[in-house]
Amino acid sequence: MAVTTSGYVGGAYVALAVAAARAHGLPYLARRRKEPLEALLSTRAEACLVFGGDGVALWDAEGCLRFSPGMARLRVKRIDAGHLDDRLVRLAELSPGASVLDCTLGLAADAIVLARAVGPHGKVVGVEKSPALAALAGEGMAAYDFGPRSCQVEVVRGDFAEVLAASADGAFDCVFFDPMFARPRRASPAFDALRRFADRTPLSAAAVAEARRVARRWVIVKGSRYSTDLRALGLSAEPGPRTATVVWARLRASGG
Repeated sequence: MAVTTSGYVGGAYVALAVAAARAHGLPYLARRRKEPLEALLSTRAEACLVFGGDGVALWDAEGCLRFSPGMARLRVKRIDAGHLDDRLVRLAELSPGASVLDCTLGLAADAIVLARAVGPHGKVVGVEKSPALAALAGEGMAAYDFGPRSCQVEVVRGDFAEVLAASADGAFDCVFFDPMFARPRRASPAFDALRRFADRTPLSAAAVAEARRVARRWVIVKGSRYSTDLRALGLSAEPGPRTATVVWARLRASGG
């Protein structure tokens, strides 16, 4: 993996790309104006983190995965408007000043919502095992305006099992998992791209048990209605709309 820029930008974007390459321990590949990205991907890198006028994106030979807050922005706006219907926030019973360990950061959509729910004095730590996704999420959020009512998300590149093992009992109010479960009936091109880069190690019962030790209140596991992975972990989905494609399991912390 390497870092580069769009073939149509320069100056400030080059500086951003060089700084990101240094921060993530990746090579920076200078790109001539209008030089096809395919030329870099075919000869010098398997994937590139690309900085451009439309943000930051992760490219490989099969396509592009772009950082975007997407639905997270709308969920935050609903929270700001006083709506209390965000499923994750309700199940986690988060309040200002709370702390959350997001063990599967991905593109940080849930982490952005969690950062608003706990407020500027709260804490959200996002762990991502995939170096490519950790870099994409970290650089994407660096340019994202969280606003004064959110905390910043701390990105940790690594294995959540190691982070959990190193954490004290009750270190976080909530521990959250959104693992890469089995593919649902349909997948968007963006989700297909996410799967190419994501760590697909199944969530284990041992990891859930360790999360219950680290949580002060709740462990939340997000899954797909079309997957049997929750049941394989011995977890039952919380009641919800029959039409929902996303299901949630909630476990009380072992010390709670």
